[in-house]
Amino acid sequence: MDIDLLKTFVEVYRTRHFGKAADNLFITQSAASARVRLLEEKLGVRLFVRVRNNIQLTPAGQRLLPYAESILTTWLRASQDIVLEHDSRIALTVSGVPSLWDILLQEWLVSAYGFKDIVLNIEAHSPDILHRKVLDGAIDLAFTFEPPRADELDLLEVARISLIMISARPDLAVPDALAENYVFVDWGTSFSIIHARSFPDAPAPSARVSLGRIALSLILEQGGTAYMAEPMVDDHLREKRLFLVRDAPVIERVAYAVSSAASDRRKEIVRLLSLLPGSAPRL
Repeated sequence: MDIDLLKTFVEVYRTRHFGKAADNLFITQSAASARVRLLEEKLGVRLFVRVRNNIQLTPAGQRLLPYAESILTTWLRASQDIVLEHDSRIALTVSGVPSLWDILLQEWLVSAYGFKDIVLNIEAHSPDILHRKVLDGAIDLAFTFEPPRADELDLLEVARISLIMISARPDLAVPDALAENYVFVDWGTSFSIIHARSFPDAPAPSARVSLGRIALSLILEQGGTAYMAEPMVDDHLREKRLFLVRDAPVIERVAYAVSSAASDRRKEIVRLLSLLPGSAPRL
């Protein structure tokens, strides 16, 4: 199997566009289309279908996707290990859900980059993809709010993060905050459940966003209210650019590090985790 065929298939899936996929792969659009067509001919099935001018996976394409991602990750790790064998460096793939990069992981990465004997592959994935890849062994160290539970995985609590309701307007009560310009930030399934229980009669939000930094930028520029991670808004609260909403409950989230209990990179994983604030990993 030509690895470039799988690369093109995955990139078309990610971009939902043959032209954008071709640009990302530095090939022509006709070459991208030809690669997907050749892969379909090899497998004897259609992998994509256009639905209202949007490219979607067929059922066969959906079944192929996790295998294609796993093969590409394995190929990347194999090629890196072969190259690194001569200079004794270790390659580690580290991934986290996007929201944790904003809150916790970006500063940690700056410190981790200082380990010259470790080569880091850095990724960000949605929880479902991250869980699948860490279970498949395609990720050495993962950070998530809702870790997969499996005997072959080690879990370590690395941070407790307070989500607080903030607003661009001062002295705002919860009913008023929810009634106008409320931005719902997706902080994970558990947050959504607690939010629904806390505000059962809340009207539909003005916007829903997947990343805290998007909501923060929107509120600072246009006004509004949202639940934000406390570390992201501390400075804004001190400088009176944002304000706490009166009597809004604080919603606590726990961030976990996840790794394989049988990993042959345990020593390096523990070193990386030791750089997290207040962390004393025992894996």
